[in-house]
Amino acid sequence: MIDTQAIRRDFPILSRQINGKPLVYLDNAATSQKPKQVIKAVSEYYRRHNANVHRGIHTLAEEATNSYEEARKKVARFINARSEREVVFVRNATEAINLVAYAWGKRNLKQGDEILTTVMEHHSNLVPWQIVARETRSTLKFLDIDEDGFLKLDDLEKLLTPKTKLVAVTWVSNVLGTINPVREITKAAHAKGALVLVDGAQRAPHVPIDVQREGFDFLAFTGHKMLAPMGIGVLWVRQKILEEMDPFLSGGDAIKEVTLEETIFNDLPWKFEAGTPNVGGVVGLGAAVDYLSKIGMKNIRTHSEQLTAYGLKRLNQVKSLKIYGPSDSNDRGSVFSFTIDGIHPHDLATALDQEGIAIRSGHHCAMPLHTRLGVTATARASFYLYNTEEEIDRLVEGIEKAKKIFRR
Repeated sequence: MIDTQAIRRDFPILSRQINGKPLVYLDNAATSQKPKQVIKAVSEYYRRHNANVHRGIHTLAEEATNSYEEARKKVARFINARSEREVVFVRNATEAINLVAYAWGKRNLKQGDEILTTVMEHHSNLVPWQIVARETRSTLKFLDIDEDGFLKLDDLEKLLTPKTKLVAVTWVSNVLGTINPVREITKAAHAKGALVLVDGAQRAPHVPIDVQREGFDFLAFTGHKMLAPMGIGVLWVRQKILEEMDPFLSGGDAIKEVTLEETIFNDLPWKFEAGTPNVGGVVGLGAAVDYLSKIGMKNIRTHSEQLTAYGLKRLNQVKSLKIYGPSDSNDRGSVFSFTIDGIHPHDLATALDQEGIAIRSGHHCAMPLHTRLGVTATARASFYLYNTEEEIDRLVEGIEKAKKIFRR
């Protein structure tokens, strides 16, 4: 168990008032708040150690490089990678997936090949594959969902063929909250000779991750959803695959030797990190990993599961409110997208903001999924380690107040 009140004291923003009401921050699927330990680490880097990495032998440069590479080791341990050389720093999960699409996809896909993804994907795990499929003349196929928000795994076997070269799937839907069985999907894909990319943006902040045990080939996740600064993300790739990939961007630290005629690229993982990186962001990510590890990812998972169960119970008590996704809390992460008869999600979000409650409204960068659900937009509340059951009660109270305002 975790001491939520003690944790909350680490987050300065949670002491704010919005419209005269204590802030209830329930937009964690979009971005998490930052603890003072992460803020201090980033500030300390810029105040005392700011320098470019891998390029200098002066004291500041060596300090910055050591902090940068130490953070890589922390991330590798956090996901149980075989080596820190499998960890590539990028801006966010979107860039991580684009890196795979361009550095692996364009080299390995050809006319007649197939990419399998799902209808529940975030745009970041859909649009890059649309572009690569068009440019390589490969075919994009989709695994559908059932009425309860689960992937139709019975269709997986027929959609996977010897032509399937990649399966790209989200671990947890950022709309439905559905926890997808990525290990089972990976096993089926590998049996057909396909590689598997997992979008872990909504999973990595909440549970222990062991990439060796799960067995997939690529994992993308982002720091800003797990207490780190914005602008820093991670791509993990199985080393054998990463060695065969060409750089997505070139120049700067991505090179080992350059003549006017040719270039020899750097070793792993630096050949994929061209140019000056977001060193402060990496330092912040390392501090975030330290913070989460100290609390314990198993403890965070338990807390998330408890909030998910309580949120499902309380939201189901609101008349005319429809929750999208699995009805059992064991099958979903702590993300709840919902609609209320007669109230547009944007109007609901505005009304809740007047009560100091921050939620998301819109299509959540998943327009095809919303089309599949038959709605243009939903409201979304999402919980993290610093949220409490009392805040969920305030959310329900705010919704009931909004219903009275809109006479629903």
